[in-house]
Amino acid sequence: TQTQLHLWKEYVFNKQAVRQLAEKSARDRRTIKQELITYTPQDKIHRPRDVYIQVDGTYYGEARNPLAWVVLVARDFHNKEDLVWRFCDRETTYDYRQLRDELEALGYVIKGVTGDGFGGLRSAFSGIPFQMCHVHMERIVVKYVTRKPKTEPGQVLYALVRTLKHANSHEFRNRLLLFGNKYHSFITEKTFNPVTGRSDWTHDGVRSAYLSLVSFVPFLFTYEHDKNIQRTTNSLEGRFRHVNAYVAVHAGLSKEHKQRVLHSILLASTVAPSKKKLEEVL
Repeated sequence: TQTQLHLWKEYVFNKQAVRQLAEKSARDRRTIKQELITYTPQDKIHRPRDVYIQVDGTYYGEARNPLAWVVLVARDFHNKEDLVWRFCDRETTYDYRQLRDELEALGYVIKGVTGDGFGGLRSAFSGIPFQMCHVHMERIVVKYVTRKPKTEPGQVLYALVRTLKHANSHEFRNRLLLFGNKYHSFITEKTFNPVTGRSDWTHDGVRSAYLSLVSFVPFLFTYEHDKNIQRTTNSLEGRFRHVNAYVAVHAGLSKEHKQRVLHSILLASTVAPSKKKLEEVL
């Protein structure tokens, strides 16, 4: 009903709590709550076309918690539109493949994908140009060497990954090759562990960071071949931050109810959509 629709818009997009809605409408809280629980957001209206997408997920609850779940989103960066999304227990190759299949079944032609280091992404979107997010690449290196590395190779590697935003593929590949040659003995050094009786990598952090760069370098400069492909998923990550700010207003929501709120926000695509936009999509 129009009353339900009005309440839902106020609840989701104007961040109104049930108490506030009850006071404004001079109605019982239980009645307001029932109206919100029974409201069903409409399905998305699609405009199939060629798209360059950013793909990522955001968790609700700690990722390692068995009760946690994630929403995976494929977003058209150029049109600032969330195209398809899935609520899943975990980030998996299968679910990303389902996103792709849904997009293609709807008539979208995926011209390029930007994503993070999750291996399942490249598998799910195989055959489509894939760009590894430069920000995520830096985060991976920082995870292994920190932002204040103590060793020279760690410092050099951190400095190298920081050049991604300016370097071209030829420059970066050459520097990575020079690093591997210069610090070969360092990254291959082993130390005997008397407790385990095994020899372990002495500088495992630097070695892991270096091997990660070697592994991802084929996907770091895909954008050079098509300027429409984005180098980062910053836009989608920023989207998640805004979306979660809206959801956080309503603490204690059930999983099902929270997903309905998320569906409406993603349906509207922008965080603070205009009145006209809301009339179109809700």
